[in-house]
Amino acid sequence: MFSFLGNKVASKASVCWLFSLVALLNSAVFAQSPQALVDDVQSIKEQVLELNKDLFILEEELLFPAETQLSVYVSLDVGEYFKLDAVKLMVDGEMVSSYLYTDKQVDALRRGAIQRLYQGNVRSGEHEVVAVFTGFGPLGENFRRATDITFNKDSDAKHLELKIVDLTALQQPEFVVKEW
Repeated sequence: MFSFLGNKVASKASVCWLFSLVALLNSAVFAQSPQALVDDVQSIKEQVLELNKDLFILEEELLFPAETQLSVYVSLDVGEYFKLDAVKLMVDGEMVSSYLYTDKQVDALRRGAIQRLYQGNVRSGEHEVVAVFTGFGPLGENFRRATDITFNKDSDAKHLELKIVDLTALQQPEFVVKEW
């Protein structure tokens, strides 16, 4: 999980923190009452949770810096005219994500959930994202549709939402891409 811990800053901080924890526990065991020991343990738990949060944020920043970050999400509006089964995502012609949905996951999307399908790094410049949706149409027939977008990546993080929207007038689904 912490593949970046090989760097000196993170490993030195972890080792220093561990020695501090051992010293604190050692002094707590021999010099404090049971209630004080419980309070110290609770304090250590809170510190560990805070450290874990900080390490997670650091890992995200190291793996996905804002200037190269691309995130792609999937959402579903109502879903009466299309029952989602799978999504394949390609960035610049390379398949980066493929996802097969369960009935519970489709139900969650219908109720307003948004799924992160992909998070990765791309260079600045022009890129193409193609999403292929597979599922069942309004009459239960197999349905496969693709949507694409070409966008220009600048120095900020780029977020795209693949939206499956019901067109009630046509009784068909529409697949659109929304930039955040």
